[in-house]
Order: sequence, then structure tokens, then C-alpha cells
Amino acid sequence: MGGLRRASEGEVLVEGRRVTGPPPELVVLFQQYGKSLLPWRTVEGNVSLALENLDLATDERRRRVARNLAVVGLTTFEGYHPYQLSGGMQQRVAIARALARQSDILLMDEPFSSLDAMTRAGLQDLLLGLWRDFKKTVVFVTHDVEEAVYLSTSIAVLSARPGRLIETIPNDLPHPRDQLATREDPRFLRCRRRVHELIGRTMPHA
Repeated sequence: MGGLRRASEGEVLVEGRRVTGPPPELVVLFQQYGKSLLPWRTVEGNVSLALENLDLATDERRRRVARNLAVVGLTTFEGYHPYQLSGGMQQRVAIARALARQSDILLMDEPFSSLDAMTRAGLQDLLLGLWRDFKKTVVFVTHDVEEAVYLSTSIAVLSARPGRLIETIPNDLPHPRDQLATREDPRFLRCRRRVHELIGRTMPHA
């Protein structure tokens, strides 16, 4: 989908164009957030990395970096290096870098899977806020069913290898969402049950 590998079949279209390589409208956030940051660069330097091949004046580049660090709550950490940050903060740097690029599509590959529960919940809510404020298209890959239901407007359930689309489930949970109230909503519970049922069909039986 991100144009990093050739599709085995079918095609992906962005703005009506077939994806044959990484499209400029799309940016990828990886699961191993620590490895996506350059350890010798500061937080500010890692975010500005996304802008270095764009034709931007120095002042505009600095403004974009500062604005997006503020969005993810890291303004006071701009001079820090990745090793000085927690895992959640490192992932926020990666999110700020993606936003600085001003791409229309965020492809997020299990970005919160290795974080502790509280940090993960905080970043889930941050992502929902960014989606609401910036109107980005977010394709979010996760193995966590509750996370899928909490974050999504639509859930594509895939089979195990070889990956095949089983079903796409619309998610009509209202916004804004809340970690406690939303997860107790009967619509949340029904959607979670449906996803589990579909996944169960693909699992090998003893």
C-alpha cells in the first residue's frame, strides 16, 4: 500500500493514480519507532528530516517543526536526543515528523504495539485528536481488536498468510471518543464481537 513493495495482485490508487512507488501524499510510521529516529539528531533535527528534500525557506522549515512539536506536546524537548526520551515520546517525535510533511495519508504499521497500556491509550487519543483536527486519512495496522474498534471508522479484517480481505466492517461509534465510556458502549461491544467472530473463522482448529 505504501509503494515499498510490488503488489502481488490488484492495485492501489491515490488521487486516481496507480501506486508504483512511495507516493508523495503518503507517509509511513513504523512499529519500531526508535529505529526510525536518527540517534545523532535532536528531536528538532529528526522532525526537520522530513522537510529536507522540499523546497522550503529555512524560516518556514523551522515554523513547521515548531508547530508540529507543539501539536504532540514536545516543544520543551526539541534539543533532546532520542535516547533521552521514553518510548511514547519517541513515537510522538515520529508522528510530528509525519505531520510536518503535510501528507494527506498516514500509514501506521502497529505504531503503539510495544508501548505500555497508559502510554498507548494516551497516543490513541492523540491520534484521534489529530484525525479530527487535520482531516488526514489514516490506515492503521493493528493486531489489537479493541484498539481497532476504538480508533476506526471502518475495519478491514484480514486472514493470516496469505493475507486476504475477509470483511470490511463499518464503525459508527460517535466522536469524540473516551477510553472508558466508549469501550462500555453497546456499539463498541457489538463491533468487537463481530471482529473476533471473523478472526475466529480464520484460526486453525485443534
